[in-house]
Amino acid sequence: MGANELTIVNPYTGQPELTLPLMNATQAEAAVKKARAAFEDWRRTDMPIRIALCEGFVKALRVQQNQIANEITRQMGKPKRQAMNEVNGAIDRCLHMMSIAAQAIQDEYLPEKEGFVRYIRHEPLGVVLDIAAWNYPLLIAVNVVVPAVLAGNAVIIKHSSRTPLCGQAFADCFEQAGAPDNLVQNFIADHPVTEGLIQNPGVDYVSFTGSVRGGHEVVRGAAGRFIDIGLELGGKDPAYVCADADFDYAVENCVDGAFYNAGQSCCAVERIYVERPIYDRFVEAYAAKTREYRLGDPANEATSIGPMATPGAREFLAGQIDEAVRAGGTLAVAPGDFETPPAGWFCAPGVVADAPQSCRLMQEESFGPVIGILPVDSDEEAVRLMNDSPYGLTASIWTGDLDRAVGIGERIETGTFYMNRCDFLDPALPWTGVKDTGRGASLSHYGFHKLTRLKSMHLRTRIPS
Repeated sequence: MGANELTIVNPYTGQPELTLPLMNATQAEAAVKKARAAFEDWRRTDMPIRIALCEGFVKALRVQQNQIANEITRQMGKPKRQAMNEVNGAIDRCLHMMSIAAQAIQDEYLPEKEGFVRYIRHEPLGVVLDIAAWNYPLLIAVNVVVPAVLAGNAVIIKHSSRTPLCGQAFADCFEQAGAPDNLVQNFIADHPVTEGLIQNPGVDYVSFTGSVRGGHEVVRGAAGRFIDIGLELGGKDPAYVCADADFDYAVENCVDGAFYNAGQSCCAVERIYVERPIYDRFVEAYAAKTREYRLGDPANEATSIGPMATPGAREFLAGQIDEAVRAGGTLAVAPGDFETPPAGWFCAPGVVADAPQSCRLMQEESFGPVIGILPVDSDEEAVRLMNDSPYGLTASIWTGDLDRAVGIGERIETGTFYMNRCDFLDPALPWTGVKDTGRGASLSHYGFHKLTRLKSMHLRTRIPS
């Protein structure tokens, strides 16, 4: 790879897939100027025009679904059927945000006051920079890009260096939908040039999805600028399986929640606490279900776990497993239990029962197909252990008792609390987090509020005599 080039390596073949040019600082400055020019016109459009554009974007996504899914697979290794699911999920989120856009940012009129008209306006910010991650390259970007456009902003997408074609898919689909020139731009750049974008006075908002370290870099990059920054930085999401849960349903969904997309999800289940009366049975059933997974060619329909998107992930995850076992855990499912393809960046699932709460597997974000399971003797113990984490993105409880779920959920330090589901985003609810998971919110009407600024309209209509 040259100094001014980005080479994409296919995680399944281990071979270079394509090479793309990296933008420089001069091009970054030009991109911002183009975005600002597009914004000045777009901000004056009516909501029906914005919605119509996004309808065209959705139509283009549908037409290109197979191509986009193939590009996701060859860039980051996601099984093709899961990549197709991702395109469908992106479309669903678009449709919901389009359906609530007008109401979410309409003028808010205050009660009548004689001699005055008073209302609150939600004005677009200007240029939104979306720095998107590779693990769900469409879903992560769509959370910001489409609401930003609906709110009247222009968008520059700086996608992960592993999935730049997904950023281009957004730009292309908006262009095919008839978007004004440069309203949605894809920008491929290294870290120094991206930092320059963050510091550019023409950028009005930055959304970043990625690591805690990356989040700190973005905050430092914006130091001295009074702009909002949205940060979604991952999690170590716990599940609590109660003795009264629908047992088979809980097992199946906690396995899927841990290993879908090879565990490369910010809201994947990463640690499980089980009430002691069902603990042994749960571990046995969980291990049996895990062994049904198949590693292989992500283009194959039978493949349930494709290669990891990063070449060093397997060694990192093996270190978490080994340390948990040395600390007293029991290896219920070993990576050696699976047939692994000879090539590619594969990591087979690992399940550690009795994983000590203090071990890395229960404390450090894994972002891969490994899981620790631990018994608990009470709801109080479960709450304490679930909150024992620097992260707070999602948490789940598996029970038949709604009141119990609500009571526990209100005590858990998390952005989203689930009952009898996990690893899912409902676009009607804000996607947010606490602690090292970050700050801000996307999706729902609150997502629009982060992409607009308030203006108070205080109008005297009668001059006092």
